[in-house]
Amino acid sequence: MMRATCPACRHERSLAVIASRSETCSLGGSEKRRPLLPAALTVVLATSNKAWWPYYALMATVGSVIGGYLTYRVGRKGGEKALEKKVSKKKIKKVYRAFEKGGFTAVFVPAMLPPPVPMVPFLFAAGALNYSPRKFLAALTAGRMIRYFTLAFLASLYGRTILGFFGRYYRTILWVFVGLAVLGALAGVAFWLHHRRNLREKEPDSRSKDAA
Repeated sequence: MMRATCPACRHERSLAVIASRSETCSLGGSEKRRPLLPAALTVVLATSNKAWWPYYALMATVGSVIGGYLTYRVGRKGGEKALEKKVSKKKIKKVYRAFEKGGFTAVFVPAMLPPPVPMVPFLFAAGALNYSPRKFLAALTAGRMIRYFTLAFLASLYGRTILGFFGRYYRTILWVFVGLAVLGALAGVAFWLHHRRNLREKEPDSRSKDAA
């Protein structure tokens, strides 16, 4: 009965699931755009039900931490070799350099900052480099809490003004998002074709080595 009368509970699952999936997406081109979904949903919900903004922030944080930990476990299983296959050399050098300075900071800072700061490579790297699970969860939780609680609080105060702006220019914004979605889809297809071609090129080499 309480669930039916609670305005926040109607959307708690969708918010937590979207936040979780945003941290478990592939390391391809969609990585920069997916984290916008839980942030946008948090803003909309906190604007609609101002009194419930801490609850929405908590749900977004919980979902994000669960998804981040799953990515961490994948990285831990695959190790550094899997990381080097999925992340470009230029980006991986930055990730390694960040962990050399301090593992906690390497996870905490990207977790706190908004897109386009990449997050998934650091989650994956934490697992691949066997960073402490407890420290990882502490850093990720702290960073995500600061991010989502700040976002939800500001949305509860100024959300209606922001949504009013979007309401006036929704067509322009819609077309921009459609364009980005199309570009993202094309980039995903190109990445898949490139990856497939590389695999085909490697197959003859491996066969020739086996024959030798």
